[in-house]
Amino acid sequence: MSESLLLDGVILGGFALVFVLIFRRFGLGATLGYLVAGAVVGPQVLHLVGNAESKMGIAELGITLLLFIVGLELNPTRLWALKKEIFGLGLMQVVLCGLAVTGVVWLSTRLGGSPQHFSWAAALVLGLPLALSSTAQVLPMLQSAGRLRTPFGERAFSILLFQDLSIVPLITLVTVLSRNPADAGGPPGWLLFLYTVGAVAGLVAAGRFLLRPLFRIIGNMGEREMFVFAALFTVIGAAAIMESLGLSTALGAFVAGVMLADSPYRHELEADVEPFRSILLGLFFLAVGMMLDLHAIAERPFFVIGMALALIATKALIIFGIGILFKMKWRAALALGLLLSQGGEFGFVLFAQAQHAFLIAPEAASLFGAIVTLSMATTPFLMMITQRIREEPIIAGERDGPTADGANALIVGYGRFGQTVAQMLIAQGVPVTLIDTDIEMIDIASEFGAKVYYGDGTRLDMLRQAGAGEAELIMFCMDGDQISADLVKGVKEAFPHASIYVRAYDRRAVIKLKGAPLDGVVREVLESAVKMGRMALKSIGVDQAEIDRTEDTYRRKDKERLRAQVAAGDIRAAREKIITQDERESALPEDEASVEGPR
Repeated sequence: MSESLLLDGVILGGFALVFVLIFRRFGLGATLGYLVAGAVVGPQVLHLVGNAESKMGIAELGITLLLFIVGLELNPTRLWALKKEIFGLGLMQVVLCGLAVTGVVWLSTRLGGSPQHFSWAAALVLGLPLALSSTAQVLPMLQSAGRLRTPFGERAFSILLFQDLSIVPLITLVTVLSRNPADAGGPPGWLLFLYTVGAVAGLVAAGRFLLRPLFRIIGNMGEREMFVFAALFTVIGAAAIMESLGLSTALGAFVAGVMLADSPYRHELEADVEPFRSILLGLFFLAVGMMLDLHAIAERPFFVIGMALALIATKALIIFGIGILFKMKWRAALALGLLLSQGGEFGFVLFAQAQHAFLIAPEAASLFGAIVTLSMATTPFLMMITQRIREEPIIAGERDGPTADGANALIVGYGRFGQTVAQMLIAQGVPVTLIDTDIEMIDIASEFGAKVYYGDGTRLDMLRQAGAGEAELIMFCMDGDQISADLVKGVKEAFPHASIYVRAYDRRAVIKLKGAPLDGVVREVLESAVKMGRMALKSIGVDQAEIDRTEDTYRRKDKERLRAQVAAGDIRAAREKIITQDERESALPEDEASVEGPR
């Protein structure tokens, strides 16, 4: 048995690794990779791994840990700051989309093509979960686009957060509607509600009077392993208490996270639990993929495709309308609707719960699991196809090209580097003109009150149009290695009165600028690295004079090395100027060289 489990783990892990890497590469998300990998190795394709039900029992711990982390994110301060978006925008989205999709599911029974005639209860436990979007897919997309901390990103995050909160009442609803004799033998609904309130109150009290002192003791001891163990014990213990009362284990884990959300141990707990959550959640989706009834899906492909399209259209339209109601611009509202139009990973959890409760047949769970999977696969393509529609058009009066407005400084590139330079100049009252070609970044900057002009700031005619002829400073702050010596020479010849400064990506970029008439060049990470080095030396007890001497030594050697590299045009020049461990020890007096650690 142990050999079989080990072999199953190797096969599942290998296929998951390959498919997740492929799906990540094409921007489709890890969740789809796990689902497809599970379907491929499962009993209906390659039949390499079986007994998905037993693996699902272990993998459901991943959902429990996910709800614990969601609870940890519910810091009261953050909730209060986003209360309007979470409990207004989020609540409207879940209720309206849930009821609308429930209606679509119920109507599909009347129109034919559905796997069975759904009762209103079955339609409800299928429709409400489909209202939830994929947090695992949407958040990485927002993060990679740099929009997570923007007003648009905060609205999307607020909806996703309320959706995550909704999983608890939805699981409870499935339990109340259950037709399973095992569940029917349990307490009535009103008593179940009282159990829930009492259990939540008990867990909150336990968190305040037992768990926090426990974590304080472990934190003072500095035992990392005990901290991990205590975190897992908290999650599993809370889930077990709920299960013993016939309640949702996910609810117990969620409450455990909430009661520790405003504790000083929140970030440590999240870091400790996250690896277990990721592994078990991946196993959960692998098991779901193995359990998908591919034959049932193959028999009704038009039903799956039609329902997926209906789901996407219904959610996108309703979220677009809600966005307009909340005074979003129509392009941003459309982007929000399309971004959240898919079904989510919690759909698989709730379909499994509904199947266990005898509310839907296994065949229906597989079909709607496929619908969720297909809808998730469409999101990246929808966002790419509609990009031109969602972006504000570059027309006069909306995204202007730069104009000569008497600015003393031109900053080309308004990313993380250019923003800092611009704010320092503006703080001293220096008029600044900002230029960039990244349309999405320009829109984001406008949301924070910055006026960035669209244009290629490496073109002389564009610089002239922006007022470079009267400017005292021209500063190239773009990312990457985009500035050449010839470009700088051309700018200097055209605008001889302006001082020119360049942000260089690394030493190679500085070498490439050899002979350019620059007033200054800054390697983008040099000063921050030196500052961290100083902080590190100070923290281990090195005195201030010695830190200053060390910095001077490094800067002198670094300048000598860079000067030699520029002169030779070769990155390998003056390698002997690099400070290495061997050089440091050979330079020390004999009595010092034997001493370990800082002086």
